[in-house]
Amino acid sequence: MDYLKIVCAAFGSIVILFFSTKIIGNKQMSELSMFDYINGITIGSIAAEMATSLENILNSVIAMGVYTAVIAVIAVITRKSIVLRRFFTGRSIVLMQDGKIYKDNFKTAKIDLNDFLVQCRANGFFNVGDIETAMIEENGKISFLPKTAARPVNTKDLNLLIKEEHTPVTVIIDGKLLSENLTAAGCDEKWLSGELQRLNLNTDEIFLGICDDKKLTAYKKITEAPKNDISQ
Repeated sequence: MDYLKIVCAAFGSIVILFFSTKIIGNKQMSELSMFDYINGITIGSIAAEMATSLENILNSVIAMGVYTAVIAVIAVITRKSIVLRRFFTGRSIVLMQDGKIYKDNFKTAKIDLNDFLVQCRANGFFNVGDIETAMIEENGKISFLPKTAARPVNTKDLNLLIKEEHTPVTVIIDGKLLSENLTAAGCDEKWLSGELQRLNLNTDEIFLGICDDKKLTAYKKITEAPKNDISQ
């Protein structure tokens, strides 16, 4: 009977976590602020306690509900007030600008100069002199603006007219046609039949099919894989 209670409690915690995540939103799955990080850990801990404890299950449910409600309310508040948004989620802090490194801002952001240099190198700036502006974001990541002479050349700099690209659409997965995606790509099954004839393939032979600018790129199902490690 105890095992059945554990299974039911674990299933219940998963269901509650699912709906809790739906209420909180996708932010918990992206880069987190300190506040989101703490709440995510706390809700997960409560869910784990609920899944393994045979007592006080109702208390765990109530606690998760309170945390979820508080996070949802704070999310609404921070969308409406810049001041409260900065209070709950933090703000961006300039660490370096116009060749000047701000020591006091390093203390405010609680980041060491060596950690900053590591982040510079990780982002391709082995020479700090190539950085125009560096700021630490609310999620702890450092954003860099390179100096004009150090930034990559783009097509606008060269005055080139390049055709706009569109997001490729997945239309076939593991031999199954995704009809809605095919329509979203502005194509139909007649177009698909023509592309399959061009590639000399059938739908069930394709592991991944992508429509890019009215052209089908297909990857066949291959069961054999290389045995050797090509990275060494």
